[in-house]
Amino acid sequence: MKSNSSLNPPYFQLTLFADFGPLRYLFFILCLSIYVTIVSANMVIILAVFLEKSLHQPMYIFISSLCVNSLYGSAGFFPRFLQDIVSDSHLVSRPLCFIQMYVIYTYACCELTILTIMAYDRFIAICQPLHYHSKMTFKWVQVLVLVAVLYPVCIIGFLLYLTVRLPLCGNKLNRMFCSNWPVVQLSCVDTTLNNIAGQFLLVTTIFIPIFFVLYTYLRILLVCSRRSSEFRGKALQTCLPHIVSFMTYSISLFLELSLTRFEADQLNPSITVILSLAYLIIPPPQ
Repeated sequence: MKSNSSLNPPYFQLTLFADFGPLRYLFFILCLSIYVTIVSANMVIILAVFLEKSLHQPMYIFISSLCVNSLYGSAGFFPRFLQDIVSDSHLVSRPLCFIQMYVIYTYACCELTILTIMAYDRFIAICQPLHYHSKMTFKWVQVLVLVAVLYPVCIIGFLLYLTVRLPLCGNKLNRMFCSNWPVVQLSCVDTTLNNIAGQFLLVTTIFIPIFFVLYTYLRILLVCSRRSSEFRGKALQTCLPHIVSFMTYSISLFLELSLTRFEADQLNPSITVILSLAYLIIPPPQ
């Protein structure tokens, strides 16, 4: 009979970190610069929108929400990651691991839900311009942002609750940060419920938003096809950056989630690192 401590190890070991010797300090400076840039850029945008009354419009409110979410997600990832770069020991306590997991997963889901309501906003602005101000009221914008935040907060909380309750027979994670499925794979018991919950999360936070965004932009294209070339140019200028960033982010997040389903010896470590960090270090442009 195994003891409780062996079934629930107090620490997890992140095994994907390699010993780069003195180069670790170069990587530390590079990642620290990225973190400072992310914080500075997002703070500038948030302050600009807050202080400039002419920017108190739905689209800029959504952009500010993305910036706040970016600050939240980077705070959950970079401090620990920077510490691990220069550390010889890559052990993280069980509570801190689940906290980091919760922050990173809610950040990623909120990024997609906010990008989705931005697509809805642009759909109303282009396809129903006469009704835009009556539909996209400040109160409705608040409701949309609240739903975009509360859904990930609740669904990720439930997903991690299912993981926390599992008895674990190991503590090695082939990752550079704490991730849900690698922890589930350490379980000593059946994880069918966790797998179902994970698939549900994948469908509701990635596939449904992708289909919704594609639908809205298909409607926008149909409207643009019947309008002047000047109108099409303005619509394309407004929508193209959003749909490119949305699709890029969705694909990178899907690849990262899919990556966790493979065994450690099936993947090239370099590819694993790149795909794992892409959606965290390179957030979608607003």
